[in-house]
Amino acid sequence: MTKLGLIAGGGGLPVALAEHCRKTGRPFFVIRLRGFAGSEMDAFPGAMAGIAEIGRIVRLARETGCEALCFAGVVRRPDFAALRPDLKGLGWLPGAAMAARRGDEALLRFLMQGFEREGFAIEGAHEVMGDLALPLGPLGRRAPGPEHQADIAKALKVAHEIGALDIGQAAVVCDGLVLAVEAQEGTDAMLRRVAELPDHVRGAPGRRRGVLAKAAKPIQEERVDLPTIGVATVDGADRAGLAGIVGVAGKMLVVDRAAVAQAADAAGLFVVGVADAPA
Repeated sequence: MTKLGLIAGGGGLPVALAEHCRKTGRPFFVIRLRGFAGSEMDAFPGAMAGIAEIGRIVRLARETGCEALCFAGVVRRPDFAALRPDLKGLGWLPGAAMAARRGDEALLRFLMQGFEREGFAIEGAHEVMGDLALPLGPLGRRAPGPEHQADIAKALKVAHEIGALDIGQAAVVCDGLVLAVEAQEGTDAMLRRVAELPDHVRGAPGRRRGVLAKAAKPIQEERVDLPTIGVATVDGADRAGLAGIVGVAGKMLVVDRAAVAQAADAAGLFVVGVADAPA
């Protein structure tokens, strides 16, 4: 079985992947990205590396016998002027900075191609752990009704359009009105903004309205940075008074599917996978 090098950022996804590898007996080694990976990753075999310490990351992966790498977790765009690269990282820095000017996807592709040139296979989180992907249909007991369909369609379209511009992956629509789109702040912060909007333009726990949609960018490097939700996303949608969350089946990751379904049911929200995003 191929040994996996798990390059871990923040959030619950790296934890879920490491626990999955441990349970299934797949050999793995965690490279925790300094300033991003949470302390819960310390429980797994691994070491720390800076985001620009490319030589250290490559060396750790090779010395521990990793043949494949999986990049998982939240990593915010760095301040390139503040980075402290090692020698190999210094060689990669000009190309990374140029790619970053074209957008996040260009930067991710540059990095993935660099690690592939170093001889590593790149595996997506959904390839490492098959049941991460959102299935088709409702995830919990609740399903969207006819009154939600227009908001679902528009929210997915908006998410698709901002993705085409490499802005973000998520949008919130309520009664046809676009309440928010995601940019660099991330989904949780976007939902906090929605929760602060006036009551007359959004729903509330007692009268839920509106939909959060997340969609992969049309230019998405699907082995890394697929749209992801977890219990925190459900909690944020709950506080914002939304009726539900929607994503494209197979193209959105769900961290701890059972817990997400339970949280959605408890809050009175639907979480649903649809067949496709609008063209």
